[in-house]
Amino acid sequence: MSEGFLGTAAPLAADVVLLLEIGMGVGLLIGAWLARRKRFRQHAWCQSAIVLLNLAVILVAMTPSFRSQVLPRIPAKLGRPYFALATVHAGLGTITELAGLYILLCAGTRLLPEKLRLTQYKAWMRGVLVFWWLVLLLGFATYVRWYVPSWFANQRGFDSGRR
Repeated sequence: MSEGFLGTAAPLAADVVLLLEIGMGVGLLIGAWLARRKRFRQHAWCQSAIVLLNLAVILVAMTPSFRSQVLPRIPAKLGRPYFALATVHAGLGTITELAGLYILLCAGTRLLPEKLRLTQYKAWMRGVLVFWWLVLLLGFATYVRWYVPSWFANQRGFDSGRR
């Protein structure tokens, strides 16, 4: 793994993913602003592109990292913040991404039967946006816990948690 560029112990891929996720979070806020301005076509394109880009990031970067670094240590080390943060981030992130994909299917296609389609888009979209930002904050906390150990070095019982 090559060294990152944010001045932490993170590999390059983790730095890129962090910045991409922050950019996507800002993009979702811009998309929400477009909806409030009644620019629904631009809103749809913006949100759809971000949800699909996030799916790609999850599949290419996050899932392999979780499977190799966290999953083998669950449940034995789930009590440690190093693993707990990553697990909660992955769980809520999965639910949030699936909800975003569900909204895309309901709003942008006719693939789902009428019974399975949403009727309260605004509430669902706002809820997913709130959860997306919660997951983004958990992802940032995970990044800091994993790659900025100096922030935790002076705490009692410090343990990098990696092994």
